[in-house]
Amino acid sequence: MSNMNMEPGAVELSDKVVTIKRVTKVVKGGRNMRFSALVVVGDQNGHVGVGLGKAAEIPEAIRKGKEDAVKNMVEVALDENSSITHDYVGKFGASEVLLKNAPDGTGIIAGGPARVVCELAGIKNIRTKSLGSNNKQNVVLATLNGLGKIKTPEQVARERGKSVEEVLA
Repeated sequence: MSNMNMEPGAVELSDKVVTIKRVTKVVKGGRNMRFSALVVVGDQNGHVGVGLGKAAEIPEAIRKGKEDAVKNMVEVALDENSSITHDYVGKFGASEVLLKNAPDGTGIIAGGPARVVCELAGIKNIRTKSLGSNNKQNVVLATLNGLGKIKTPEQVARERGKSVEEVLA
């Protein structure tokens, strides 16, 4: 299918399931089993989102997670090396993820949950370190939080009322 007949701005999103958990609710008649799926979606061109879906069957939980992820997409500022423009520490709950920009040829140096988010955001060169809690859901959300807060030099210059050269000096 070609992108010609799609509305402008519509892009092909790829998704990855980070984790599937079986969750239980204890009720009067016994236990209710459900599945919780943590899904990351991205266009590999600077846009990425994370969603959580819960349902009685796994495929349905994944579908709900995808829908939730599309609603929670953020834009990531990338530089000419397909890396982030500056270092940042993303935080969510007790998880902290250190995101460091890297020169071309470094590749993605990241743990499982953070790696998925970076790959689907379209980042090719980055170094990350998970600090604090290693809960998969919180690490993914901390990574997304960090990537969403990164600014381009142009944005910083505009906010400070200076030229890009003054900011980079």
